[in-house]
Amino acid sequence: GKVSWKRIIPNKAHDWINQRNEDFEAFPVIGMKKKGDIKTIFNVYSSGLKTNRDAWVYNFSQAVLEDNMRRMISEFNWHVELVKSGKIGRENFEARINNDPKKIAWSGDLKVALLKGVLYNFENAGMVVPSIYRPFVKMWVYFSRVFNNSIYLLPKIFPEPGVDNVAITVKAAGSSKEFSALLVKYIPDLHLVGDTQVFPLYRYKELTDDKSEWEVVINKHLAGKIVTAPSGKRYVRIENITDWALNEYRRCFSDDVTKEDIFYYVYGILHSREYRERYRNELKKMLPRIPFISSIEDFWAFSNAGRRLAELHLNYETIEPCPLKEEINGDPDDLTTYKISKMRFRKTRDRKDDKTTIIYNENITLSGIPLEAYEYVVNGKPAIEWVMERYKVSRDRKSGIINDPNK
Repeated sequence: GKVSWKRIIPNKAHDWINQRNEDFEAFPVIGMKKKGDIKTIFNVYSSGLKTNRDAWVYNFSQAVLEDNMRRMISEFNWHVELVKSGKIGRENFEARINNDPKKIAWSGDLKVALLKGVLYNFENAGMVVPSIYRPFVKMWVYFSRVFNNSIYLLPKIFPEPGVDNVAITVKAAGSSKEFSALLVKYIPDLHLVGDTQVFPLYRYKELTDDKSEWEVVINKHLAGKIVTAPSGKRYVRIENITDWALNEYRRCFSDDVTKEDIFYYVYGILHSREYRERYRNELKKMLPRIPFISSIEDFWAFSNAGRRLAELHLNYETIEPCPLKEEINGDPDDLTTYKISKMRFRKTRDRKDDKTTIIYNENITLSGIPLEAYEYVVNGKPAIEWVMERYKVSRDRKSGIINDPNK
């Protein structure tokens, strides 16, 4: 048969298919690694946490996590002693190290650290802090320059517990997945929403005892606020929306606009169905660009919507829940009634998933779930299904480590 060919002409960006909208490129970029004269909305942004050993450094149980990391650091230090004694060197390295995955998870960066011959202990190698591993799935993480592969600029964003921040996470450019955005208040994993990029409301600079440095930092960031952490360390909190963005939004709308208003405006825009559909191809290929809206009423509508979404997405554990029908067989005061192994949907007669009903465990069934709840999709999956998939007892094949949400 005869083939009907169509000539495809690449655009200026060399796109052959899924060509991007040229008006998108005129909007200010959300952030840029190289600053120069580029007009951006955020000053600083970071990748999410890349650990190279998730099974070891993440766990639902703080106690189990600490035990795992103490064991691993002890094994690492045993190898350091061999390096110091000359029994392990570059020439015989791979032959002499213990590759037992139940004792340690080696990676290229950890091998480089080993050859430096530095001993670590659990307390000074890192810290145990809350993290958000997948959408609406919280775990403890051992946050460490040595035992995580890359922590990027995250210490400027979440320096330590008790120093509060919120950040918009979006998926990096170059992924085939649909665009996602999610607000977080804990350290996000690299794969929270695809290859995750983190745009915080604030960034932090630690203050040393050098008073001359204090003056420089405070003079440079007059809007900064000094925060004292529970550890006693002091930080200058610096708003991370650029002065350029603030001036532009005030010029367009009103002098009442604050950097926080702009932050939530961005979050509102990123959830606009029209924005996501119109710029679907662009959002696969590059970081978001943020359009200026036509009227002050629309600016406040998006900013206020962003704030309301923030309340839902940050406080999902404490907000008023949707009323459901709960069937509980067992003593409601006995914790074993709530023990979980793996949640599942009830099956219909033809063996399909009935998503109105979740069988939480053999004692508890939740029904009356509105199907529109599954329309809220983040990183390719409804939020409810992220929780169902991840809150289960699992055992890592290599290390044998058990991750148990009941703990």
